Amino acid sequence: MSTPDLNLLVALDVLLAEGSVARAAKRLQLSPSAMSRTLARLRETTGDQLLVRAGRGLAPTPLALALRENVGQLVDQAAAVLRPVERLDLARLARTFTLRAREGFVENFGAELVSRVSEQAPNVRLRFIAKLDKDSTPLRDGDVDLETGVVEQTIGPEVRAQGLFDDRYVGVARLGHPLSPGPVSSAGYGAWRHVEVVLQGSEKPPIDNWLAASGVVRDIAAEVGGFAAALALARGSDLIATVPERHTRALRAGMFWFPLPVPLPGFTVSLLWHPRTDGDAAHRWLRGCVREICAA
Repeated sequence: MSTPDLNLLVALDVLLAEGSVARAAKRLQLSPSAMSRTLARLRETTGDQLLVRAGRGLAPTPLALALRENVGQLVDQAAAVLRPVERLDLARLARTFTLRAREGFVENFGAELVSRVSEQAPNVRLRFIAKLDKDSTPLRDGDVDLETGVVEQTIGPEVRAQGLFDDRYVGVARLGHPLSPGPVSSAGYGAWRHVEVVLQGSEKPPIDNWLAASGVVRDIAAEVGGFAAALALARGSDLIATVPERHTRALRAGMFWFPLPVPLPGFTVSLLWHPRTDGDAAHRWLRGCVREICAA
């Protein structure tokens, strides 16, 4: 039995990621003709066309779609095996890490994380960007180092996840609201109009289904795309916002909050990363910093 050319895995990974012979050739620093010959070898080896003409571009076949994630993981794992082990010197580490998170994470944990990182690794910079969807492509492509979020079915199967903290939903209203200082009954909670949060690119939590099971129906007056907007409306009106407790602690400062009169299922906020960085000592160190701060 002949030994397969494992270099073809690297070429296949890039071809499937780029969807273009020309772009794959540029990324691998090959000529387009050499890349075309490699694609021909891949087709012969797999017995499948892998990429077929679709308009001006190339579209993956069903086999290519099935192989894409596995091939990427194999290439990353091989690269990790061959990467030389280096002793991490935090004092000399110079690197920028990109963290993607929903609003509330930076407000609650960002300052302490920056302080911890700056103290241990003064040449490391943290770049925080907004998480607007559940697409795991930025993690896979290396554009994002870490993400936080609730693990859902839409997350890529290759993404690593580790729980950071448990959270629950609470009700929030302005100071001086007729519901304050509490306690708030189910009748009182349901009597006021509400602002609902629907996060872009995320599965909508079935809050109203859970409430309805206990006979509580919310009258939704406004719908917004984030926690900060919901709390701003509640702060300036008599609307009630229902938001995660820990994730919005800093955002709801100076407001009246109360446990929901109907117990809702809790959830876990997790730290997400791509397996290619499992063996990266600097990445492991940063993951540890995030976990410690969120667990405090």
